[in-house]
Amino acid sequence: MDTRRENELWSWSAVDLARAIATRAISSREAVQSSLDRIAEVNPALNAIVAVLADEALAAADAADVAVKSGAELGVLHGVPVTIKVNVDQRGCATTNGVVAFRDVIATEDSPVVANLRKAGAVIVGRTNTPAFSHRWFTNNDLHGATYNPWSRRLTPGGSSGGAASAVASGMGAIAHGNDFGGSIRYPAYACGVAGLRPTPGRIPAFNPSATSDRPITAQMMSVQGPLARSVADLRIGLAAMAQADARDGTWLPVPLQGAPLKRPIGVAIAPAPFGDEAGEVSAAVRAAGRWLAEAGFAVEETVPPRLAEAADLWHRLVINEERRVLAPMIRKFGDDRSRYNLECHIAYAPELDGDQVLACFEQRLAMVRAWQLFQERCPVIILPVSAQLPFRFDQDQEDANVVRALLDAQRPLLAVPALGFPSVVVPTGTAGGAPVGVQVIAGRFREDVCLAAAELIEARASRLTPIDPRD
Repeated sequence: MDTRRENELWSWSAVDLARAIATRAISSREAVQSSLDRIAEVNPALNAIVAVLADEALAAADAADVAVKSGAELGVLHGVPVTIKVNVDQRGCATTNGVVAFRDVIATEDSPVVANLRKAGAVIVGRTNTPAFSHRWFTNNDLHGATYNPWSRRLTPGGSSGGAASAVASGMGAIAHGNDFGGSIRYPAYACGVAGLRPTPGRIPAFNPSATSDRPITAQMMSVQGPLARSVADLRIGLAAMAQADARDGTWLPVPLQGAPLKRPIGVAIAPAPFGDEAGEVSAAVRAAGRWLAEAGFAVEETVPPRLAEAADLWHRLVINEERRVLAPMIRKFGDDRSRYNLECHIAYAPELDGDQVLACFEQRLAMVRAWQLFQERCPVIILPVSAQLPFRFDQDQEDANVVRALLDAQRPLLAVPALGFPSVVVPTGTAGGAPVGVQVIAGRFREDVCLAAAELIEARASRLTPIDPRD
């Protein structure tokens, strides 16, 4: 990072900002103003933040500084600037989900993840973009327009948390909120060269007060809220902030963030080419991560975890069949042309199942989870590709139905994880051909601490990716 960036608060980590604010080395107003200035500089080129909350953020920063001076107990993100994705409720803001018809759906109360970030002292500087209905690996919609990847406009920033990843990669906030049903935190983190955490379902509470009905069963089982950041340490502090209890979510579980120590040497399974169609640069990233962990004392072996392809297929069979029932009618009625085209290609990927067949999928899922948990007794850490390909071309899913099918095939390492319910951290390992590349680190249920510790060791050996400036 150049000296100019080192001296600007927008480039600091959340951990460093929180510490400096708490010790009065800097003020929250200074940190927040630096983020707002950075947004003004780079957001016009990226369109990652679609609602800048400058007045509200500065007022919150001033209140945070008063709290520091008064000696009040401070949260882990006290005074730190963060962003929120437009598909969750934030009091006084529109929960648009990237849909024109929802532009006036103004939330009257905060969703749990927003409430928890506020309790932790975070200052919300803006709302980040998502594709319509948060249903693509590309972030572009008729309401807010396209979000661009800071690395190159020819690459997708990922989706659905593409605005979150683009914003944090370019320094608009220290931590970005996202959510992940089939890769919507992990793939944007990969595409934009930042770190992203998909926690275990039940770890971070979720609920949208503006919703007219509760989430369907696959979303209850697989959809999670989580942080994106420029460092693994910031993911850890973001998780601590987001994971507090909220009675509105009956699936939240009071599990400690730190689990029991693992027996050493800790076993690691790496699968550089689990489906046999991975790009060479993708497989090389997995092998590099394995090599670095071996050098750190882990017992690394190259092997594919059990029933991985079945788990990815299970995601499609369960999720797509529920999309046919719940989401497809909404997208066909209110979606834009891109989301409708993507939907039709997507639902053609999996056969239509009757009720008995769906129930059989849940029975099959339990056997897969058991197989993985037995495997994890030997290898508590699993390193997989994020995607079989380097980041996709911008709007590549609009080119042809066969292209969409190929993209879905490429994302099988992403999709297997939510089908099984395990946590995963995406961490960058470097660049390839001008695009970021990284790996995902998977561990047992509620062992985010294991994922984060292994990812931090990989991060320490990888080429550090500094905040990207689209003007450079």
